[in-house]
Amino acid sequence: MLVGVDDHSDYPTEVVQSLPRIGPDLNVDVDRVKRLNPDLVLTSLTVPGHERIVEALECARLPILVMEPVSLDDVYSDITRIAHALNVDQRGYELVARMRAETASIAYETEMPPRILVEWWPKPVIVPGRRSWVSDMIDRAGATNPWSNRDCKSTPVSDDEVVAAAPDAIVLSWCGIAPAKVRPAFVQRRQSWRAIPAVANGRIICVPEAWLGRPGPRLSYGMRALREIVVTLAENRTSFQRVTA
Repeated sequence: MLVGVDDHSDYPTEVVQSLPRIGPDLNVDVDRVKRLNPDLVLTSLTVPGHERIVEALECARLPILVMEPVSLDDVYSDITRIAHALNVDQRGYELVARMRAETASIAYETEMPPRILVEWWPKPVIVPGRRSWVSDMIDRAGATNPWSNRDCKSTPVSDDEVVAAAPDAIVLSWCGIAPAKVRPAFVQRRQSWRAIPAVANGRIICVPEAWLGRPGPRLSYGMRALREIVVTLAENRTSFQRVTA
């Protein structure tokens, strides 16, 4: 069914590697999309700037289905919406049931939930807010997002705010950056962060953005990674593994 993807789509490799590309997600070539003559265009409002792309697709009179998930339940609902639009409802129900079961099995409770800072971008530092499925994931993994009280999808934070939040662990999940190129040393060099528990104790972990920032089936991998961090903290272990895709 799939006839084209944006430039960032890289999974499953065997499916997307030979498909036509229609440009990066914030600069989609609408004419290229039209030439593919799609019956349906799947798009989203998950990143600032996507609304401009949605508007351009609507102006081109292309049939679109727009997703804007802000919670795990929204992700599940969107999967069933997509499945229904493609006339494969049962496959959607089965996928959601599997994801819900995996999330339930990964859930972890601690007496003192640790604080986990998920860093979407390093300069300025951008973190998820309340309207992010990642806040749900952190909560279900047994931790807390220090900025889950901010009514936003994501937000820049200052050094002073990070110091005040005193995260116990920092998860680097830089958007659009290959996991192998994400460097914990970049965080360790931030002078004002050095006394933060996460930095002082070497608790800086890389988790692929594909497992946290893309609202699909691989969120289960992200949940497992977050749970392992929480368990490691709860058991006072000092060894954190680098998680790679």
